[in-house]
Amino acid sequence: MRDAMHIGDGVLFYHSSCAEPGIAGLAEVASAAYPDPTQFDRKSDYYDPKSKRVAPRWVTVDVRALRKTRLVPIAELKAAKPLAKMWTLRPGNRLSITPVSRAEWTYIARKLT
Repeated sequence: MRDAMHIGDGVLFYHSSCAEPGIAGLAEVASAAYPDPTQFDRKSDYYDPKSKRVAPRWVTVDVRALRKTRLVPIAELKAAKPLAKMWTLRPGNRLSITPVSRAEWTYIARKLT
């Protein structure tokens, strides 16, 4: 994903690990990918001793919040036929960042307005 994200790309802000997971807002990618500094910080929970500054293992991008939306619960997303193949909704998915197709984005954007 790091090489596929570009400044201005849309982001669905998704709440997980909570009582009612779902989409709660819209954002956009605000920077190009850069090495996540926490991987080099020995005091950080995200320190990675295998990562080297000359060859970082983890990158991050900055995101800019655009607007809070109504919560679109995961149950509502799963019930929508146009989202049947959405990566985020696949059984066993544990990725925090997943791609969204143009058709999925369009469908969800209509639900949020």
